[in-house]
Amino acid sequence: MDDMTDDLNGAISASGLVEKARQAVPFLRERADEANALRRPPEDVRAFMKASGFSRLWMPRRYGGAEGPLRAGSDMLRELAHGCGSTAWITVQNALHNLMLANWPAEAQEDVWGRTPDVLVSGILIPGIGKATKVEGGYRLSGRWPFVSGVEVADWVIFTGDCTGADGKAEELHFVVPKDEIEVLDTWYTIGLKASSSQDVKVNDVFVPEHRTVTDAALKGGATSPAAARYEGACYKVPPYSIFGCFIGSAALGIAEAAVDHYIANARKRAATMAGGTSIASYTTQQVKVAEAQSAVLAARQLIYSVLDEAERLATSGTPTTEEDRTRFRALAAYANKLAAAAGATVLEAGGGGVIYERNPVARCISDLTVTNRHITQNWDVNASTYGRALLGLPIENPMLQD
Repeated sequence: MDDMTDDLNGAISASGLVEKARQAVPFLRERADEANALRRPPEDVRAFMKASGFSRLWMPRRYGGAEGPLRAGSDMLRELAHGCGSTAWITVQNALHNLMLANWPAEAQEDVWGRTPDVLVSGILIPGIGKATKVEGGYRLSGRWPFVSGVEVADWVIFTGDCTGADGKAEELHFVVPKDEIEVLDTWYTIGLKASSSQDVKVNDVFVPEHRTVTDAALKGGATSPAAARYEGACYKVPPYSIFGCFIGSAALGIAEAAVDHYIANARKRAATMAGGTSIASYTTQQVKVAEAQSAVLAARQLIYSVLDEAERLATSGTPTTEEDRTRFRALAAYANKLAAAAGATVLEAGGGGVIYERNPVARCISDLTVTNRHITQNWDVNASTYGRALLGLPIENPMLQD
C-alpha cells in the first residue's frame, strides 16, 4: 500500500482520500480475517490507516488536513466499509473526533496535531459516567467508559465527564487524553465489528490541563463556534451532533452495499437447483429481492447525501440551523439506516443456506450490520421521537441539538 500514501507534511485532498479508500478495498479484505481474530486492526493496517490520511479529512489545513466537504466523508467511509466494516467504523471515530478537536483551544490542537498530522483520535461522549475534579491548572479525571472504538490503535482519546462546582451543580466537560495515560480493558467479544477494538477504557485520577478541556457549548457548532472563527472550512460551521449519524450511517451503509454486491456477484455464477441446473439469477423471486436490496442501498445513499448537502448549504450561506433542522438531520440519517438494514435482511433471506458459513463474505457483513444498528444515532425510535417533538412544537430533550 506504499504507493497510496501521501507525504504527511504535504497537501491532502478530499477527492484523493475517497480514491485511496476505493483502492484500499482488496487490501482490507485480505487482512479482515486476521483483524477479526485479533479484535483490532493488525499493525500493517494500523500503519496504513495513519499514513493514508483518512483521519485528516476534516482536520484544519494548518495542521495538514483537507477541511473537506461533508459528502466526501460519506463516500470515503462507504468505500472503506466495502473492504472492512471495522476499519470504516474506526475511521468514523478518527475523522469525526479530529473535526471536534478543531473547537479545542489552540494549545490543545498543538499538543495533538503539532508534531505530525497522522494521529488517530478515539473517544466516547456518553455523559454521566466520568467524574472530574477541578485542581490548579486543570482537572483530575476518573471513570470507566464502554464502546471506545479504535482505542487500541489510537494516539489520543476524548472523554466526557461531569465536574461538580462549589455550588453543587455538575457541568459536563470534554477532555482529550494521551493514549498512554489510560487503561484499556479487554471486553470487546462481540458478534460483529469484531476488529473495531471498541473496548472499555478506565481512567484513574489522570491530570488533564485546562487547555485540553472544552464545554458542551464549544462543541455545538455553527457559525459562532470556536472552529468556525478560526478556520475557513464549511465543515466547522455545521452543528456536528446533527450530522454524526450520517457518517456512522455511511459506514453501515457501505457494509450493506458490500453485502448486496457480494450476493449479486455470487448469484450470477451460481447454479441453483440440483435438477436442471437452472441459474439462480433466472428466478423471478431472486430478481425481485436483488432489485429490492439494491434500491434500498441506493435510496439510503441519496438520503444521506441530501442531509449533508443541505447542512453544508446552510453553513456556507451563513443561515443558522433550527431545532427542527437538526432533529430532522438526525432522523433522516436513522431512516437511511433502516433502509440499509432492510437491504441486509433481504440479502440474508435470499441467500439461503450459503450465507450461514463464516467463509461467505455476506455472513460477515450481516454480523457487522447487526452491531452497527445498535448505535444510538442509528436508532430510529430515539431519533424519530426527537424529530416528532420538534415538528409538534414540543421541547426536545437532547441538549446538543437544542438552540
